[in-house]
Amino acid sequence: MAARGLSRRDFLALAGGALAAGTLPGQAFAATPTGTRLHGLSAFGDLKYPKGFERLDYVNPGAPKGGTFNFQPPNWLYNQNTQTYNTLNSFVPTGDAPPRMELCFDSLMTPVLDEPDAFYGLIAESVVLSADRNSFDFALRPEARFHDGTPLTADDVAFTFNLFKSDGHPNLLLPLTEMVSAEAPDPQTFRLTFSGRQSARTVQAVIIFPIVSKRYFTENPFGSAGLEAPLGSGPYRVGRISAGRSIEFDRVEDYWARDLPINRGLYNFDRIRIEFYRERQAAFEAFKKGDIHFRQEFTSRTWATDYDFPALTAGKVVKREFPGEHRPSMQAVAVNQRRERFRDARVRQAIGMCFDFEWTNRNLFYDAYTRSQSCFERSDYKAVGLPSPEELALLEPLRGKIPDEAFGEAVIQAVTDGSGRDRKVLGAASKLLDQAGWKRSGAFRVNDRNERLTVEILIDQETFARVFGPWTEIMKSIGIDASIRLVDAAQHQARQASFDFDLISMALSFSATPTRDEIDGLFHSRAASLPGSRNFPGTADPSVDALIDAVGAAGDRQGLITAMRALDRVLRARRDWIPNWYSANHRVAFWHMFGYQEPKPDYGFPVEEMWWFDKEKAAAIGKG
Repeated sequence: MAARGLSRRDFLALAGGALAAGTLPGQAFAATPTGTRLHGLSAFGDLKYPKGFERLDYVNPGAPKGGTFNFQPPNWLYNQNTQTYNTLNSFVPTGDAPPRMELCFDSLMTPVLDEPDAFYGLIAESVVLSADRNSFDFALRPEARFHDGTPLTADDVAFTFNLFKSDGHPNLLLPLTEMVSAEAPDPQTFRLTFSGRQSARTVQAVIIFPIVSKRYFTENPFGSAGLEAPLGSGPYRVGRISAGRSIEFDRVEDYWARDLPINRGLYNFDRIRIEFYRERQAAFEAFKKGDIHFRQEFTSRTWATDYDFPALTAGKVVKREFPGEHRPSMQAVAVNQRRERFRDARVRQAIGMCFDFEWTNRNLFYDAYTRSQSCFERSDYKAVGLPSPEELALLEPLRGKIPDEAFGEAVIQAVTDGSGRDRKVLGAASKLLDQAGWKRSGAFRVNDRNERLTVEILIDQETFARVFGPWTEIMKSIGIDASIRLVDAAQHQARQASFDFDLISMALSFSATPTRDEIDGLFHSRAASLPGSRNFPGTADPSVDALIDAVGAAGDRQGLITAMRALDRVLRARRDWIPNWYSANHRVAFWHMFGYQEPKPDYGFPVEEMWWFDKEKAAAIGKG
């Protein structure tokens, strides 16, 4: 697709000097015509699917409906937790909700999985951009309904956006920072207006927000935790629940949008069931018995040594790999700079140098992983080598305010000899701690106030104790009083939301075309003190904020790549995060009772939405 919008020269001119791109008028979907009814939006190019398309290319439009899909979700959103739950409201900052509550709600538009930045109408039949590109008029489908049969109107949509801006989870609240108004001129028209200071692609982040019922949340407090399912409108509704142990989502047979082309061939299972396990081994045993049908394996030792059980050798279980998505990913440990002892970057660097990936990969991971280096791994947004002239144009105005390392080769993590005690690397780490004022006193390091340098890694699963245990032992060898704290899932979620930790790990995937709004919650200063945000290190740096604004102002894909790479350089040089490891593919095992299209789409792998129950296969393995 041709790159359009702001030219690179224009973009760099905007980005120079004080880097005030984020304060300039939004150039939302600059290649998209204004004043015209549009069936879809694409950030940087033309839409693949024309108006009136019949179906998506990566689905089977004739997939049969039926069967139960019992799986362990490999990803989740908002306040969701895969180990327990105590509320069915997934959109508030507090509490633990079950994954896939979002299946119960529809959104204005929905992304597709074979385009990197395209969105097509769902609740909204069409959208019209205003001349200044700050206002969006959505024409709602008159047939849109909640599960109780009541119409879903523009009043519900306006109520949702205003509610999320005031009380929503940070992932919902932050993208609405520059929202000026959300209103309903009439029952079938929703108007969303921004200030002009929003990112060029803010609308891309918010048009996929779940829409809730105004009546329901007027009668029921939004912030209260409870196990009553909020009224939804999506392809599934909450069925049987056992608080904290299991939840079932039942397919809505009279789902109002079941015949729309955007949904044809999707949502095929009659029932989606999720069971909650505190330990991975218990979940694996349930899978081996057939109580769980699909499992994405994240424990390399299990993948390498434990898939030899009878059902697999008999061909009843399939073990295979699927290609990973073409999306940036991040798996890293955050170092919490709200703790004074971690504010010196040399301390953070020394802690990171104690993690011997080479030893860990060989001895614990069966050489199954590659070392992560970037916050945007596996993507064009990852910085490599020296900065390009375009990247330097963004970085030079920040010289003296960002680490000097950002102007050299992209920072990489220390490479060890794999011994688990690389003297050269640990000697360099010790020198950094000396320089930062943490002197050796007996077995430990102390500062000039005789306070000990302590590091506690917060985890919620025993498997991480096995992985991080050697790391703490190496830290101890150079005088850091390191330990691991294993807590239950609910406590882990609460401490994570309130930033009550020293070090904590996180894995996530960004969209293929990241918006400023989705990275705000991770790296922007406005999220540093917002409970429930994913800014775990407490990053609050005006220079980082400026680069995030440059990401938001990018008018073409090359401009976005340039801004993201510049941001990556600074984040890596700051050492707020200690990158861990990644795998190029999905390691998957499932009972041989499902149908699916191949190849899988490039930008997502929601098996529970795309696959279907195959009666013949199920009967052949005794699961019919």
